[in-house]
Amino acid sequence: MTMSINTGLVSGIDTGTMITQLLQLEARQQNALKARLSDTQVTASAYRTINSSLAALTTSAESLARPDSFASTKATSTATSVGVTTASWATPGSLTFTVASVATTASSVSTGRWSSTTTAAGMGSIDIRTADGTASKGTVALDGTESLEQVAAKINADTALGLKASAVQVSPGQYALQISAATSGAAAGFSVGGTAFTTTSLGQDAVLKVGEDTATTTSYTIRSATNTFEGVLPGATLTVSKPETSPVTVTVAADPEAVADKVSGLVDAVNKALSTIKTYSDNTPGSKAALRGEYAVTSVAGQLLQAVSEAVGTDGSPAQVGFELTRDGTVTFDEEKFAAALRATPDLAQRIVVGSGVPGEPGAVLGLAARVRDVSKAASDTTTGSLSSLAKGQDNLARDIQDRIADWDLRLAARKVALTRQFTAMETALSGLTNQSNWLAGQLSSLPSA
Repeated sequence: MTMSINTGLVSGIDTGTMITQLLQLEARQQNALKARLSDTQVTASAYRTINSSLAALTTSAESLARPDSFASTKATSTATSVGVTTASWATPGSLTFTVASVATTASSVSTGRWSSTTTAAGMGSIDIRTADGTASKGTVALDGTESLEQVAAKINADTALGLKASAVQVSPGQYALQISAATSGAAAGFSVGGTAFTTTSLGQDAVLKVGEDTATTTSYTIRSATNTFEGVLPGATLTVSKPETSPVTVTVAADPEAVADKVSGLVDAVNKALSTIKTYSDNTPGSKAALRGEYAVTSVAGQLLQAVSEAVGTDGSPAQVGFELTRDGTVTFDEEKFAAALRATPDLAQRIVVGSGVPGEPGAVLGLAARVRDVSKAASDTTTGSLSSLAKGQDNLARDIQDRIADWDLRLAARKVALTRQFTAMETALSGLTNQSNWLAGQLSSLPSA
């Protein structure tokens, strides 16, 4: 049962205010815990913000630490009708050819016409044969009661035929049966026997002709069932859209600007991590940074700068390919200088960033990207990272403080009940004394005077 009183009716004391003030005095330790909890949560949040920045840096550095990150190429074509795309592993090369033909899909349409697609079409069995008609590919059994829609459905259901059929409207109120190969190319070509059909399209391959037949040279052709050619040049895919009698040249060349752009992205990630660290560990006079002067954090910044600027094995300083440190503790990157180095000394530029040898084996040298990755991962790894551990430590501390604050809530509630009972008991005792005093005064006043 909860008891509360305000002003004592007997004593005249404002007991409600007195109890509140006494509880406030006893709650000072709880208030100190609440302030400490807030600081702890802010610290944990700061660690995690820095950790997120370093985790992003780890991902960026990891992708650039692989040798294939320097395999960027760009492809060009001298004809707009011939497109070319490249995979990351494409190798430089060039090919000149003419486009003798593009791929088409075989198709036939019935010579008969029907006024409805849902009434009996009266068609006999359809014999599907090879394009030259010399061999059968299969027969679609019909008894004449099927509608055009049902005939089309039977053809489509026989997947071994490799055909697609549908009833098409050729004029108002007139329908025909259209049969097409499921795929383009000569091998998918077909002809129809048993029922009158007209060929509307011959299936043919796309054909590239390379070279010319002369007294000293011989041409050759490259065929594809589709208009796409893969593997003609390693890692390149060609797509043709129309015949070209004039020679078309497709070129796959190294793209140093694209590589430089990747490296620039890594430098941006390094600078973002450095900026985040500086913001949360600022130790200048008057700073209110959550991790002001925290060595575990500031040391990571120093390690990152060292990873970017330190010589790579016997190849020397990264400055020779465009990396520089500034006085304010950031990294600058000259993309043009790096791209020029890729053209002039590509092996050197790659070793500076990627390193050489097999990591972990004798003689291996870590490149700039791998060193940055190792620093950021050592701090941000979710299980072993130093900053991850510090953030988890703050979380554990916060939970302990929250438990202690909750204990204080119970303690103060019990204290309020006890104080309320004490003051109630005091008022009750005073009331009893007052009653006794009044009774004695009454008795004395009733005594006869001398």
